[in-house]
Amino acid sequence: MTKYRLKIPGPCGPLETVGLDPMEPRIGLALIAHPHSLYGGSLDNKVVETLAKTLTEHGYVAVRLNFRGVGESAGEFDGGNGEVADILSAAKFIKEKYPQPGLPLILVGFSFGAFVQSKACQAIKADKLILIAPAVNMFDFPVVPANTVIIHGSKDLLVPLEEVKAWAGKSGLPVNLVEGADHFFNQSLDSLRQIFIQTCQLSPFTA
Repeated sequence: MTKYRLKIPGPCGPLETVGLDPMEPRIGLALIAHPHSLYGGSLDNKVVETLAKTLTEHGYVAVRLNFRGVGESAGEFDGGNGEVADILSAAKFIKEKYPQPGLPLILVGFSFGAFVQSKACQAIKADKLILIAPAVNMFDFPVVPANTVIIHGSKDLLVPLEEVKAWAGKSGLPVNLVEGADHFFNQSLDSLRQIFIQTCQLSPFTA
């Protein structure tokens, strides 16, 4: 596994990214979006880091980015619209950096990042959309694909589980629970990791 930090071209200037690469043979590409930019969300978020490491351990190149205005990324917070453009730029980057034919693209988002990825999924072809603690009570989520994976903490007080179930139920999607977990998965990262592996059907990776 190798790690790199790059600034890539974005819609309003450079975007800071961190990539984890399992090296050959790679089995897929993953782009991971962080929680709300105005409340401390960044690519260094512990949930985002855990998901990136887990994906790389299972053969995926995992790239996470700082949205505009976060860390060393240029620009200012745009409520989700500009952040979707940031995701599209990062998706273009990851596909060009890893042009191997047939590599599936997974979009992963946590909280506000889940909202951004659900919108980005409408503009780019992704093989899977994974929403972690989607903030459906704070943002107007679009209809998501039928193969979307939703993971939520059973003790989330910031985004109540019943609201997530009601939203997911409109599309006939199950909500996969991390028992006892709050919105930020404090002391529940190991449980989140296991549910993530199971629900996304990740297989052990051997280089």
